[in-house]
Amino acid sequence: MADNAPHTHPNALSDMDVRVRALETLLVQKGYIDPAALDELIDTYEHRVGPHNGARVVARAWSDPAYKEWLLRDATAAVGEPGGFGFVGRQGEHLIALENTPQVHNLVVCTLCSCYPWPVLGLPPVWYKSAPYRSKAVIDPRGVLADFGVSLPAQTEVRVWDSTAELRYLVLPMRPPGTDDFSEAQLAALVTRDAMIGTGIVTLPRSAGAQA
Repeated sequence: MADNAPHTHPNALSDMDVRVRALETLLVQKGYIDPAALDELIDTYEHRVGPHNGARVVARAWSDPAYKEWLLRDATAAVGEPGGFGFVGRQGEHLIALENTPQVHNLVVCTLCSCYPWPVLGLPPVWYKSAPYRSKAVIDPRGVLADFGVSLPAQTEVRVWDSTAELRYLVLPMRPPGTDDFSEAQLAALVTRDAMIGTGIVTLPRSAGAQA
């Protein structure tokens, strides 16, 4: 019996993907972009930069007191030099690490545009660039944290840091309890992009917490 049911293609491109590829093809045909340069750019943002880099930096700082001291003293060097991780690139210059403690919680914003440490955090999320976040972070930082599901003790001071073209920030979140035996790789897997911006905190997954 013939199969008259429509055939579906689960790997078919979305409308947005089709439009992007059509635009890419047109720009290449007209000579506006170099396909090799485009491939290099895509590979960079898919594999070489992003929050996974920042998570490795945080995990190393949690595990190695000497590295933590270096990071807090000169984050640009600790992140970018070969003795650190070698994470360098555009918007990775002039980096400052901010340590969260029980007394102080740091929150990063860019009130003018969307300055952001690409080599360690990748491209900024849409909400980071939005006007509501950029204004509310300064006016009502605890309200912003509440929007992200973060509630801090009343005695914890919230400090807001405004990124610029000259200075960008990476938050060093507090290490969650129950991770003393974790390897750097296990620690890095816990660290989120939001925690390194200051709109989140690092916690253990419930399953891991139940086993601890």
